Amino acid sequence: QVQLVESGGGSVQPGGSLRLSCAASGSIFSIDAMGWYRQAPGKQRELVAIFTSTSRTNYADSVKGRFSISRDNAKNTVWLQMNSLKPEDTAVYYCYAHIFAITGRADYWGQGTQVTVSS
Repeated sequence: QVQLVESGGGSVQPGGSLRLSCAASGSIFSIDAMGWYRQAPGKQRELVAIFTSTSRTNYADSVKGRFSISRDNAKNTVWLQMNSLKPEDTAVYYCYAHIFAITGRADYWGQGTQVTVSS
């Protein structure tokens, strides 16, 4: 019943910017943590940025100073602003949330959105 829907991916040149959006819907009581992971071909999925269960933010070292996560709790929405993009940022980006819903607490994943950085 709970779904995470992502948007905002695309292709951009090095140094460019993109803004990803993720909205959670369903019978949601609360969202305990919400953020973004990414996975490049042949590599493991890695954390990019997240709001933790204590409402603090964690960023991967590789994106600090370039990416920024924000949220609107009333809309159950989180954004990832990506600036100064590099080719190594190329990956499928997945929205993640740990949600307390009518069925209990569980992890949820978005469908993934492709980000490609190349010249």
